[in-house]
Amino acid sequence: MLNLKLWHPRPPNTPIAQPEGQGQPAVRPLMRIVALNTKGGCGKTTLCTNLAGYYASHGYHTALLDADLQGSSLRWLKNRGEKPAAITGIAGAERNGRVTRSFQLRVPPGTERIIVDTPAALDSLHLQDFTRDADAILIPVLPSDIDIHVASHYIADLLLAGRIKRRTERVAVIANRVKKNTLIYIKLQHFLRSLGIPFVTSFRDTQNYVHASEAGLAIHELETRKTRQDVQDWETLINWLEQRPLSSTTHRLRDVASTLVPDQPGG
Repeated sequence: MLNLKLWHPRPPNTPIAQPEGQGQPAVRPLMRIVALNTKGGCGKTTLCTNLAGYYASHGYHTALLDADLQGSSLRWLKNRGEKPAAITGIAGAERNGRVTRSFQLRVPPGTERIIVDTPAALDSLHLQDFTRDADAILIPVLPSDIDIHVASHYIADLLLAGRIKRRTERVAVIANRVKKNTLIYIKLQHFLRSLGIPFVTSFRDTQNYVHASEAGLAIHELETRKTRQDVQDWETLINWLEQRPLSSTTHRLRDVASTLVPDQPGG
């Protein structure tokens, strides 16, 4: 069994959004966050849309890049409309013969957080492409025997084929759609804590996420009384993301999306 490495969060009152100065807002460096899992239906889109909604509603200039042909994140963004905090949507799986790939994947100047929703069943080559310049790699896992089995092989591929060396700084696993105090959740906890990478938080199996998705909102943007526990779970993940060092690799902003979204066959 691999060594146990747990991440210990700071107190829940840790400030997330950086305060603005007297004149211009504080400069926040670009963070690239990628959600990965080879198995469909594990909650990558829920993870990405809620992250994007959180950052946008807290004043971050946010982009949501949907690299999955299903386009679920972009559908959520369409439901969102113009009323809540704005998020830039980027169609990473579409092809447009009238413009170059780099132009199609351009990121607006001033973007501070870019969230990437990846397709399932990535091969080793594309896995490296997606993870090479990511500042954070998030892996949602469901509490089922099949998902645990798939995740064990997938995470091994990620650490080997993806050549992830500084694992505790870039990669985290998340238990998704859980019902606590059940045997399968306990089994999932034991599995995630045996991986040697941070097991950051668990998200409840609740209709709150369904209601939020239908409205194009993040869980943080719903009525507080009904989502208090869910918001606390998300604060733990946000704290982990914001307390880590960013990659030293630098890119011109317009090229960031193209470095995270490789050309895929059949796309």
